[in-house]
Amino acid sequence: MDSLDRQLVHALHIDGRAPFSRIAEVLGVSDQTVARRYRRLRQAGALRVLGRLDARRLGHVEWVIRLQCAPGASTAVAEALARREDTYWVRLASGGTEVVCTLRAADEHERDALLLERLPATRPVTAISAHCVLHTFWGGPTGWKGVTSVLTQGQIARLTVPSTTPDSLPEPVELDGGDRLLLSALARDGRTSHTDLAAATGWHEATVRRRIASLRAGGALYFDLDVDPRLLGYTGTALLWISVEPSRLAAAGRSLAQHPEISFAAATTGPTNLLGSVLCPDVYALYDYIANRAGLLPGVRGIETAPILRTVKRVGALGIPRPGPAVG
Repeated sequence: MDSLDRQLVHALHIDGRAPFSRIAEVLGVSDQTVARRYRRLRQAGALRVLGRLDARRLGHVEWVIRLQCAPGASTAVAEALARREDTYWVRLASGGTEVVCTLRAADEHERDALLLERLPATRPVTAISAHCVLHTFWGGPTGWKGVTSVLTQGQIARLTVPSTTPDSLPEPVELDGGDRLLLSALARDGRTSHTDLAAATGWHEATVRRRIASLRAGGALYFDLDVDPRLLGYTGTALLWISVEPSRLAAAGRSLAQHPEISFAAATTGPTNLLGSVLCPDVYALYDYIANRAGLLPGVRGIETAPILRTVKRVGALGIPRPGPAVG
């Protein structure tokens, strides 16, 4: 990616549905240039804008699943998980015998169907550990800081959508059938036109515009970037399973979230209680980060580093959980 590509990525990180005309004005180029750059990156599989749902606003629960697989079986298991509509961030880690994925469950039935029935019945899977995400310090609507270092503060201000979302909502946001059609289309392509969204939902375009604005204002819908970090120069990627003294977990999580290398940080259940997804320029920078930054977090008792060998599925295609095909 060149400088203009990076500026476009940063602009879409700020507002994934910003009109190309507004982005072009802020970047000082033509509308056609912005549209052409975006189409090229999207067709190459390097960049997508996807509409996503905030699990907390919908009353959903996220789980990070670690699967130990028999030698030679991990790729097939990862690809089967990637085909499910309720999974995202499916990755091969730790020498290629481990699959790590994130699952979003709307209720106990959906959770149990996968964790207690489908995965244990998958013969190549030799061990399973499930970590419930208790609190997200960084990630989701906040995105990854690695794509936000190109535009000036003035340019950022011109692209930023004013937020009216309160810190907490009394009740989860309820979705109806029309919402699900709308969100399914946005989950495939967050920049789908209002005309096409109206055709998909059977609503008028004005209704589509109002509902998107309402879901965004209520915190249920946000627009995420599915971008290949390797194209931005990040090849040293890993998951850090961190054990922190319980009384210092909140402080450690907040500190971890401030590190520019971190794309996701959350408190979880399990033998470790803090999870971080880290992106560094190479493995040498990864060592420096672990030794000189992550290892100095308050209350750290131990860190397990799981290098990411391959990402089979990044953000994913659909954020509305519903029973998917069997795994294996």
